[in-house]
Amino acid sequence: MRARPLVCEALLLALALQTGVCYGIKWLALSKTPAALALNQTQHCKQLEGLVSAQVQLCRSNLELMHTIVHAAREVVKACRRAFADMRWNCSSIELAPNYLLDLERGTRESAFVYALSAAAISHAIARACTSGDLPGCSCGPVPGEPPGPGNRWGGCADNLSYGLLMGAKFSDAPMKVKKTGSQANKLMRLHNSEVGRQALRASLEVKCKCHGVSGSCSIRTCWKGLQELRDVASDLKTRYLSATKVVHRPMGTRKHLVPKDLDIRPVKDWELVYLQSSPDFCMKNEKVGSHGTQDRQCNKTSNGSDSCDLMCCGRGYNPYTDRVVERCHCKYHWCCYVTCRKCERTVERYVCK
Repeated sequence: MRARPLVCEALLLALALQTGVCYGIKWLALSKTPAALALNQTQHCKQLEGLVSAQVQLCRSNLELMHTIVHAAREVVKACRRAFADMRWNCSSIELAPNYLLDLERGTRESAFVYALSAAAISHAIARACTSGDLPGCSCGPVPGEPPGPGNRWGGCADNLSYGLLMGAKFSDAPMKVKKTGSQANKLMRLHNSEVGRQALRASLEVKCKCHGVSGSCSIRTCWKGLQELRDVASDLKTRYLSATKVVHRPMGTRKHLVPKDLDIRPVKDWELVYLQSSPDFCMKNEKVGSHGTQDRQCNKTSNGSDSCDLMCCGRGYNPYTDRVVERCHCKYHWCCYVTCRKCERTVERYVCK
């Protein structure tokens, strides 16, 4: 009577090894970590869902990082949902972590985006936490070596990108470096896309300045290097998602590499997202392929983009409904210094897919 569960476990293990779905981005389950969990003792690390053993060890040895990593997981979910709110695939399945559907378990274009965003987000959060003084192991980033420009001077507190990249990569890449966690092609794809995410984060580092001077004259500007917001990095990665390259695992020289499937043999470019398996159109609900479908999704009747009723509803048509919206209106400024507004109600027409 006990043979059947053992057989089932063996089949599940074999499936996991074949697809490489056991680990990867399961650490995003940290987004559900209860606020009541203090995370101030090493035994708390075992209570965190979705971590592989290497990540548990990193938790124990870098306990002060864990609140920041939990914050990063929550930011990934928010940034992904925001970036794809106007698409058929709207990143809703990311909230199922650690038990994903096939849209994120397989080597799809969607999983490529989530791996890249996750890698960027964890390094972004750590770099910012250094700046804000939330982490005892790091401080402000280094002062740039190049001149700041006429009328400018380096100062302030730069985001510590180098420390963020170092510690972020250790944590987010750990699942892909565990032995026997799927095919080599899946590992290479996920490691590559994670590095693309960090490359997008590096590209978001920009000079930020604050003016000083009499009566706001801005005669002197104090400048530092800071990262753009994660939503801006997500927007950059979405552009790369839309132009992602399908690849195959093919011998080149003495080793196998990921190479573009439909182009002349060439190495994959460092900045491009890659995927191994094509995605469905996400029009109809089909959990076997990880599609939630677009029935009852809101669409924009006047849009020509991906949120248009034509594209979002896949030609099935749409139903109108009315909604009441309460807004601030008739606002007045009073000297000095406050604003009063009235509340106005209006009726708007909205549309959902059939």
